[in-house]
Amino acid sequence: MQITATPSKQTGAVSSGRVGDSPLTAKGVSADLGVLSLILAANRDEVYNRPAKVADFWGDSGDILSGLDMEEGKKGGTWLGISKKGKLAALTNYLEPSSNADALGRGSLVSNFLMDNLDCFSYLKKISAEGHLYNGFNLLAADFKTTIARTKEDTMCYYGNRGVEVPTFLKPGIYGLSNSLLETPWKKLQHGKQLFTAVVNQNLPSESLVQQLLNVLNNQEPQLPDPAIEEQGKDFIHPIVNKYAAVCVRSPGYGTRTNTIILIDATGQVSFTERTMLESDINQWKTSTFTFTLHE
Repeated sequence: MQITATPSKQTGAVSSGRVGDSPLTAKGVSADLGVLSLILAANRDEVYNRPAKVADFWGDSGDILSGLDMEEGKKGGTWLGISKKGKLAALTNYLEPSSNADALGRGSLVSNFLMDNLDCFSYLKKISAEGHLYNGFNLLAADFKTTIARTKEDTMCYYGNRGVEVPTFLKPGIYGLSNSLLETPWKKLQHGKQLFTAVVNQNLPSESLVQQLLNVLNNQEPQLPDPAIEEQGKDFIHPIVNKYAAVCVRSPGYGTRTNTIILIDATGQVSFTERTMLESDINQWKTSTFTFTLHE
């Protein structure tokens, strides 16, 4: 699940994975650590034993930070990442009854943007012309100004290949994205946005803000009944869909295995915190935090 808020500055939360993904993103939030350009909170919901690397820097210049999918045939893709040049992208899959085994891997949509020189709107416009080559997805892409390019505006855009044909510029505000189109009112997403907004409005110092947002991402309260998710998932067995009706998904062998919080302030300072499951064990977790400054 992902929640994103986008005013003149941006705050947000994002989660990515399969059916249980929910990103939350907010743009333009004032907190004790200064005015934030972005607050992003995200869950990755996935099969527990799918091979992946924990978040670290990679790329030719070592300036891209993300986890990496290591599944055979999908290696090098990712669900969420940011570069030191101010490029950020987050992906969720779209809930649908079947998938095309011959479709292109969706994880490359994020990693390719992070390596590309195109701005976020141009990149999503290019992808929109190729959307039919992929199974259903939602993609958030953003460009944040660096310490050198202070006159440049922060920009965030959205495209989903099961929705409108062209990308959308996101105005300042708080947005939620799960495994349907942006702002589709699934109850779990609305619940997550409420919890997210309550935390952001407290103007907490950064360490407390990160911890409280991690608590939001690990909320396991089922939001049932939910006619919207039931309608979109009507071709699934009903009890299976119901397992995904909480912000944090827990089911045998599948569920929320990574939480990510990204904060970007008005001076281009970035804090990236990842909490990820180890050894496919819901009782073993590793938390890592990276801090850096955006630059050209």
